[in-house]
Amino acid sequence: MPTTPRSAGARRSALGALLAALLALAGLTALGSANPAVAAPSGPRTTAVNLFQWTWNAIARECTDTIGPAGYGWVQTSPPNEHVRLAGQWWTSYQPVSYTIESKLGTRAEYKAMIDTCRAAGVSVSTDVVINHMSGQTGSGTGWAGTAFSEESYPGPAGGYGPQDFHSCRTNIANYGDRYQVQNCRLVGLQDLDTGSAYVRQEIADYLNDLVSLGVRGFRVDAAKHIAATDLAAIKAKVADQSVYIVQEVIGASGEPVQPSEYTGIGDVHEFTYARNLKSVLNGGNLASLQGIASASWLLPSDRAGVFVDNHDTERNGETLSYKDGSTYRLANVFMLAYPYGTPTVYSGYAFSNNDAGAPQQGSGKVDDAACGQGTWTCAHRWNETAHMVGFRNAVAGTSLTQWWDNGGNQIAFGRGDRGYMALNRAGSALTRTFTTSLPAGRYCDVISGGVSGSGCSGTAVDVSSSGTATFTVPANGSVALHVGARVGSTTSPTTGTGTTVYYATTKGWSGYRIHYRVGSGSWTTVPGEAMAAACTGWVSRQVASGGAAVTAAFTDGNGQWDNNGSGNYTLTGAVVSVKDGVVGSTTPCGTTPTPTPSPTPSSTGAAAQVSFGVQATTVVGQNVFVVGSSAELGGWDPAKAIALSSSAYPVWRAAVTLPAGSTVQYKYVRKEASGAVTWESGANRSVTVPASGVLTVTDSWRS
Repeated sequence: MPTTPRSAGARRSALGALLAALLALAGLTALGSANPAVAAPSGPRTTAVNLFQWTWNAIARECTDTIGPAGYGWVQTSPPNEHVRLAGQWWTSYQPVSYTIESKLGTRAEYKAMIDTCRAAGVSVSTDVVINHMSGQTGSGTGWAGTAFSEESYPGPAGGYGPQDFHSCRTNIANYGDRYQVQNCRLVGLQDLDTGSAYVRQEIADYLNDLVSLGVRGFRVDAAKHIAATDLAAIKAKVADQSVYIVQEVIGASGEPVQPSEYTGIGDVHEFTYARNLKSVLNGGNLASLQGIASASWLLPSDRAGVFVDNHDTERNGETLSYKDGSTYRLANVFMLAYPYGTPTVYSGYAFSNNDAGAPQQGSGKVDDAACGQGTWTCAHRWNETAHMVGFRNAVAGTSLTQWWDNGGNQIAFGRGDRGYMALNRAGSALTRTFTTSLPAGRYCDVISGGVSGSGCSGTAVDVSSSGTATFTVPANGSVALHVGARVGSTTSPTTGTGTTVYYATTKGWSGYRIHYRVGSGSWTTVPGEAMAAACTGWVSRQVASGGAAVTAAFTDGNGQWDNNGSGNYTLTGAVVSVKDGVVGSTTPCGTTPTPTPSPTPSSTGAAAQVSFGVQATTVVGQNVFVVGSSAELGGWDPAKAIALSSSAYPVWRAAVTLPAGSTVQYKYVRKEASGAVTWESGANRSVTVPASGVLTVTDSWRS
């Protein structure tokens, strides 16, 4: 639920005018130091998906079919408690009537079954809890589960409150510079609970403990800013399982008395300024400015920040990007999942034109099960740019930012240790260059255009040389992502002879091995250096982009144990170096290394021009679209050699192909499944005549 700035979608239509007035209170967060943080979810699967207004039955199926297999660790549900019964609005979920687990999204039994199903799929459940207030209804009414109530009279059975259980301030918040008003008066007419009361604290704790008993493992605390931090800490202390993950909605604004830093000792806090900054940068800012965002003084520390690109409030009030921003929105999600800052939540809701409009529902108000691929539900968590990037984030867990590159503007690339590499291009033209990575040599599948399919790639394949270099093209307004979990063999592009492969014997019995080095007279790597990977029995290795220069190095376990050659360091030269018990060798200890066969150089075909092939095609997770045709450049009708199209402007898939100028080529589109199965579009072959120069753009529609 929004605090400052206000959401354009009011909790009750009659409160719209007040919400508009509160919009003037918007501002950016300025944070001071924080108290010790409560740990984020443990393990590599820390990404959550917020399935906004999805029913419990639909979430259960999605955990099994998509969320679990994609590597999400958490699913956040909408509030599960009984709420007011009004037809057509999403915000009824945020107006509690009781703490009975019964709502337009499903029954208590369905909620429990969903939790169990998700747990079996490796996904923990967190839920949005509304504990700052009850409803905003001033007359009498009947809740979704049949509970009768009236203003400041909510008899329960769960969450039983009378007038004495609400704050004495019964006017709406008018001044966000007044702490008393913010935490004691009514938020847009919603009846504010006295969370300083021992009775109210216990009622709320009983509700949270009921959810824990069902298997809930985390809470997103709605409107936490309007609950004093001391009150919220006291309520949390009553939760039976203190290991539950907590993230709090606290929107800070410069100059206000209530700031997010007050709440970091309770749990994580949603970092709204991060999401606002992503919108600003991607909508005309400078992508290169994101390099140091993790240490920005105006953001919460990484281990206290819950990050997101948008949520159900901000996608409506325009504060952040949303699904309506197309490829820009997709790039924002890619960056959030690739960059080492905060604990991310991917948002997945439904399309709307009216900010108050609820999800597709029956005449009774019961919400329909989500159906991806049918237009209304965005299913953003299934897109390659999100689902496959969750796998990327899992693969690079625990690594730091490395190998940053930018062009000073809107083209950037960076590594995540020796586990992953990412390039983003916000420019209007494609970017082709040779990037320097820390990845082990081999062939990798770009997980944005596809992924691993059998022994190959369903999208673009990228070869990383033994020196860590990789040459590839990043589409306009698109991205490329490589990680060690999407590697399909050791085939590499030809080496240039300017790299050094360093082998180190594991005779010391360390739990891990790292190399701390510098090339020539350059700078040293950041202590404790870069991780080395298992090479063969008794040895680990690391490729260093030495450029033919000498490498000065020391080795460590990363925990204080060092081998620095008796304080003299090791001097390593040549293409292959081995170090064992202080002795430096010049041959590989892991057998012979095959000499890679150089890739053939395309012969000259005279003048050339580009055709930008585009097709509008809807897909589901795991599917990708390619173009294949009569010319060699289009694969010669061989679908295995088809050109992968980018989904950055989904549902339009596009890629530019260089072809002989003036030639006429035939082509069709094919769809590939994650299993490798190929589906050809129907109808006759398409035809295009390549221009004499420049780029010809064609946009087709998939023929079923």
